Amino acid sequence: MQIEVSPEVLLSQLGYTKSESSLKQAENIMEQTKDFNKFSKHVISLNDNLKKMNAYVALSNSSEHLKIKCDENDANEILEEFHNEVNNWADKYNVSLQKLDNKPVYYILGIKQ
Repeated sequence: MQIEVSPEVLLSQLGYTKSESSLKQAENIMEQTKDFNKFSKHVISLNDNLKKMNAYVALSNSSEHLKIKCDENDANEILEEFHNEVNNWADKYNVSLQKLDNKPVYYILGIKQ
């Protein structure tokens, strides 16, 4: 079954309330992320897998990309599992990430060139 990920679906699956500004932000992110439609449904499954680690996929307020974030106060084992999960996901779906220095935060840039 092919799931079409619209801005409304993305917001709903990531736990956001639908508002005019959040819809616009989701639309912008989807447009700015290279080939978003090729891996969009996998973003939702990544978010579900990360919940057990106090981590999540979210709209970014500082970038026009989705961010993947883990609570910095988590134990080292959880942080290591988080980084492994995110990197394995990116490799599996050929997604390019940008990691922030010294923080458990990644931006989803899109399909690798």
